[in-house]
Amino acid sequence: MADVESVDSYVERLPEAQRTTVAAVRDLVNAHLPAGYDETIRWGMISWEVPLSRYPGTYNGQPLGAVALAGQKRYTSLYLMCAYIEADGEGSIRRAYAAAGKRVDLGKSCLRFKNLDGFLAEAIVPLLERATIDTLIARYEAARGGK
Repeated sequence: MADVESVDSYVERLPEAQRTTVAAVRDLVNAHLPAGYDETIRWGMISWEVPLSRYPGTYNGQPLGAVALAGQKRYTSLYLMCAYIEADGEGSIRRAYAAAGKRVDLGKSCLRFKNLDGFLAEAIVPLLERATIDTLIARYEAARGGK
């Protein structure tokens, strides 16, 4: 959906079942991600990013992303760049799913699920809450060698 211009229009254009899932996860991200991020559409999906006015020094001149959410053809994807930069972000998600007895479909920073039954909010909320803009910028700069 590269042609949508607003988050609301993105959600409205999804098939009904996926619209419910995306709307619920969007509400969760908005409730738990610390203040200061911009919620926008970038790369054809919902994106929460550090405004360029706050941090313009990215390697590609694009805002530094923390979270993104996309309705894909067969599943919903939650991109957790904020988890990827934590030392054990991916591991904490995997352990939470295992403890809950749920199957996890997780790449480095992409959690995929078909509906809310496959989404474990309690695995995600702590990562979101720790993802302050200052922390994200500091970890980004450390990963880039202090640049």
